[in-house]
Amino acid sequence: MLAASAWADDAKGSQTEAKAMAEKAIAHVKASGAEKAFQDFMADPKWKDRDLYVYSGDFSGKMTSHGANKALVGKDFLGMKDANGFELMKGLIDVAKNKGSGWIDYMWTNPTTKKIEPKTAFVIRIPNADGFVVVGAYK
Repeated sequence: MLAASAWADDAKGSQTEAKAMAEKAIAHVKASGAEKAFQDFMADPKWKDRDLYVYSGDFSGKMTSHGANKALVGKDFLGMKDANGFELMKGLIDVAKNKGSGWIDYMWTNPTTKKIEPKTAFVIRIPNADGFVVVGAYK
């Protein structure tokens, strides 16, 4: 039983890994420009690690890239709520605008277990832009 539990932990990314990926993503945006970086986040496998992936949004609530589901790009998520009614996109925008970076906690359906689980995401504002990058990890 312990071996199965250890494997399950290895199958998901940690908060430390999520933060590190978000920091690499913002460095990539700075080096390559937002448009190129957003395309890379969706196409280059190095931006996915187990259940970790990069997504980005702008301060209007629009998804600008999504490493797990390209179909979400361009859609408005300003009113999106988690399972407890928390307005996730508004929360991400608030942290990015007012703190520059930080953690935000919410409840989300885990695609592996199909259950609603606690998740945390590290968000970083894109310098000199009205947008941000995010990487989340299940707790």
